[in-house]
Amino acid sequence: MPEKPRPARQRQAKLDAKAKIKEQARLDKPVPGAGVHLNTTTIPEKNVLQTHGVAGKENLAAVAAAAMAAAKGVVKPADAADANEGPDAYPPPAKINVGNSPVYIPEKKLGKGGFGQVWLGRRVTLRKKDGVVLEGAQAPEVALKLEHKTSKGCTNGPPYEWHVYSQLGDSYGIPKVHYKGQQDDFYIMVMDLLGPSLWDVWNQQFQHLSETYAACVAVESLAILQALHNKGYVHGDVKPENFLLGSAGSGKEKKLFLVDLGLATKWKERGTHVRYDQRPDDFRGTVRYASVHAHLGRTTSRRDDLESLAYTLLFLLKGRLPWQGFQGANKGFQVCRKKMGTGSDLLCQRVNSAFQEFTDAVINLKFEEDPPYQKFMALFEPLLNTPERPLQVEVPSKVGQKRGRSQLEGPVEAETPVASKRIRTGQAAQQWITVHTRAQPMKQRYHYNVSTSRLLVHVQKGWEDGLFVTCVASCDDLWAIVMDAGTEYSQQIYKVHPNSFLPKEWIMEKWEEGFYITAVAGSDNNNSLVVMSKGARFNQQSYKVSDSFPYEWIKKKWKEGFFVTSLATSSQQWAVVMSRTSGFVEQAVELDFQYPSEGIHKRWDAGYRITACAATHDQAAFIMSRLRKPPDDETQETLRTTSFPTTHIKEKWDNSLYIMGLAYGKTVS
Repeated sequence: MPEKPRPARQRQAKLDAKAKIKEQARLDKPVPGAGVHLNTTTIPEKNVLQTHGVAGKENLAAVAAAAMAAAKGVVKPADAADANEGPDAYPPPAKINVGNSPVYIPEKKLGKGGFGQVWLGRRVTLRKKDGVVLEGAQAPEVALKLEHKTSKGCTNGPPYEWHVYSQLGDSYGIPKVHYKGQQDDFYIMVMDLLGPSLWDVWNQQFQHLSETYAACVAVESLAILQALHNKGYVHGDVKPENFLLGSAGSGKEKKLFLVDLGLATKWKERGTHVRYDQRPDDFRGTVRYASVHAHLGRTTSRRDDLESLAYTLLFLLKGRLPWQGFQGANKGFQVCRKKMGTGSDLLCQRVNSAFQEFTDAVINLKFEEDPPYQKFMALFEPLLNTPERPLQVEVPSKVGQKRGRSQLEGPVEAETPVASKRIRTGQAAQQWITVHTRAQPMKQRYHYNVSTSRLLVHVQKGWEDGLFVTCVASCDDLWAIVMDAGTEYSQQIYKVHPNSFLPKEWIMEKWEEGFYITAVAGSDNNNSLVVMSKGARFNQQSYKVSDSFPYEWIKKKWKEGFFVTSLATSSQQWAVVMSRTSGFVEQAVELDFQYPSEGIHKRWDAGYRITACAATHDQAAFIMSRLRKPPDDETQETLRTTSFPTTHIKEKWDNSLYIMGLAYGKTVS
């Protein structure tokens, strides 16, 4: 990607430091987690959304072989990642004895996953008690979960999952860990042996479960998740493979359990909700069932487990979700876009209305919102009025009744009505996005629907009046420009380059003359408008053109001391301009397949302001920055309109709100 060279007197002094920064950036590259991990990976000239782990096809023979699944969903579905074959290939010890446990012989491998392998363990010595069923720590058969010390979850010692189980203690619907410890090269947990997963049951029932069965799953899953959430954790990978029934002959064959806490995270620390963030390269979970927020790299909260539960229920009912079948390097992008574009009415066609009401409610939960678990459960109660329920469920006797502490293992949160303000659903639209910032009264001018041939007339007149171009955008292959007197520019030039996004040679030539890119836009017919200025407080600049949003490259440049100063799109391509400047302290990205209203407001509350924005036909991106010298009045507003907002702009001017950002593309009305 082109980068303006430093002046000769600076270059040599910075070479060693730059090499160290690059090496650190390489070392800091995130390691993929379990499931399918999406990562924006830089390759020459283009960035492509990569999927780490190869998705395989459902293997019914493997499903049947794993009918005695234990404390890990062990059947690999179509969207799950391959486990680490290296550590899993090591055979377990011939006999296992950890943490003062009895001695167990690992008899049969039940399965493997992203966080280890699970074996059936048989107790070597057992005192028989006539007429007494031995269970728990005394059971003759247990599940042995082993993780090799070289596996990705054990590089710094015991698996993270150990810590989660220790923090949870006894939690409703979570299998019990009886012993844990290290033996030879393995970290081992001795756990309750469980039975088939909902994935297995779904296959045994010809890949379709009844509405009654799904309603039982819904109610019991909500109870399990509420108990887990009350402990301060979210599961992070809710799916059919991670819900297991009790083992045959245990008396718990109809009892549901939630397993695999390898991706569990805290949603609450010391009584306070964790802070919101978005890192578009940080995906955790399984592509098929992950929430949209997980796809977009947002901090996990309780709503994500519930959205994944909705997708799980609909999969069990219908046998397929609309976003299955995507392949290729940008699979995660395609799946997330499809999820965002599929409303609950289409997703829940031909199923009981309770499932649609639940789905519609959970996909609209806010980041910090307390889910109304009891009211969600009550939606499914009418479907449970059958002579015999296929699953053991705990149903409140009336709507809104709280469960006891013995069932939920934690404080009961206050509940809100099911209906809430919609934050995600709406009619997809292509709109103008204008960002208005409070400033001292100044002269500002705009032009829109300007052809390339007429552009010079407007720009030249502005220059003559002491105005400089500050924002540019394109709609229907015509240009919109904003000029104002609130800059420190001393000179300005621009170029419209046909069939090129962006004009590399011209930009590099002007860099040598002391100009820097201060505004840029692209049209759908691949023309580009680049504005370069003198007087901008930049001392080095770099840009990248990419077929997907180049977040990995942005992170790399952040580490090198650059900040995003301009953003543009041309059809589905992105152009990001980054500069060394003293004006910013920190930046963040809000990227969405709709307008990210909640994220923008969270950033505003944290002291960030929008400093650049752009949109394609699929996505909108906002660069949020913390300024080194914030103004006394940090008021900022955004406006979305179908046509260029001429009337609104004048109203904003009357309130000293001036345009500082302009884009046209994907939003939601």
